[in-house]
Parts: sequence; C-alpha cells; structure tokens
Amino acid sequence: MTVDFPCNSPLLLPGPVGALEVLTACPVDPLATTAIICHPNSRDGGTMHNKVVHTLARAFGDLGARTVRFNFRGVGASVGEYTQGPGETEDALAVLAWVRSVRPNDEIWLAGFSFGGFVALCAAERFPVTRLILVAPAVGVYRELGPPPEPRVPLLILQGEEDDITPAADLKKWIDRLESKPTVREFPEVGHFFHGRLNDLRVAVQEEIGPQLRRE
Repeated sequence: MTVDFPCNSPLLLPGPVGALEVLTACPVDPLATTAIICHPNSRDGGTMHNKVVHTLARAFGDLGARTVRFNFRGVGASVGEYTQGPGETEDALAVLAWVRSVRPNDEIWLAGFSFGGFVALCAAERFPVTRLILVAPAVGVYRELGPPPEPRVPLLILQGEEDDITPAADLKKWIDRLESKPTVREFPEVGHFFHGRLNDLRVAVQEEIGPQLRRE
C-alpha cells in the first residue's frame, strides 16, 4: 500500500547527522515514478536550487514523475558539515530510504549534477534504484576517494563538450573502463553549467527518459 506523498512541500527529514532539508513536487497526474536529484558541490555554492538541478526536476515533473530535491549536510537548513562525498552519500541514502517508505511501489530514479553525479553513483551502488541520469558527473575529480563505482542500472549521461570543471575527456576515460556502456548525449559549445542551454538540456532529458517512465 502506498502512503501519501507530501506534494509541493518543504520538509525536514531525519538524516544521518541531523535534519535534511527536502523539497517535493507532484504533477497533476503523477506516474508510478519518483525522481531524486542530487545537487553540485556545496563548497562551490551548490544547493537544491541550482539551475541544472531545477531543470532536471522540471524535466521529470513535466513528464509526470514526482520529484524530490534535497540539500546535502551543511547546506540551507540541512544539519552537518561537508565531507567531500562519503557523508553526502549517506544523506542521499537517507532520502532514498524515505522515498521508498512513502512510495513503496514506485520506480525510483536517481539523478545528479556534477558532484551530485558522483554521489548518485555511490548511492546507487548501495540502494536499488531503477535508473541513473547524470549531468556532467564528477567522475575524475575526487581521485582521493577512488574511482566511482560501476553503475548497476541503465545510465544516461549528459555532458557539455566545453566543460572545464568535469571535462568530457575525463568522462570518456571513465566510460571506456565500464563493462556496460551508458547512453551519452553530448552538447557542442556547452560548458559545465549549461548557460543559455538549459532548455536544450531539459528537452534532451525528456527525449531520453520519456519512453521509459513507468505508468501507474
């Protein structure tokens, strides 16, 4: 039995080190799919209100999926301090577990931008998500933490070819090592933050995920 999902609500959920600030959204006619979106590095000003994160939430919501954005520890009203990945992965796992508890029959899709993409990969190794959608994932940035885990579910990556923060070359090296190859959409003359191209990003995400979303 599904439990009521709190729609269009700011929430404070119990996290590993204290409250996590969460923002939910529901379409008028929701599908049996909930998407959780991880934001970029808080040390660089990343929050759940980041424009790319918002674009991903809109892409999912326009297609009928419920969405959940949240702030990692130490961001906004979320309690705790930045840990460069491990603690933020625990935060994502807490949100995933909560979504599973309130939407037990939904498919759960996990998305992330930049640092959030790295965290999403780590969380998906430990929690059974249906699919991963990553925008400019930081797969070559946090070398001291080791390589990101091999994804176990279908993976869509969207990458700007002129990205100087998470370079396309690093992404290609990582993909070459994967046994199961992801779907990749590249954007010529686009940098890390998709300035002036957010609508193109939204359309590309919807083209790729629309046929895959599960109906009620």
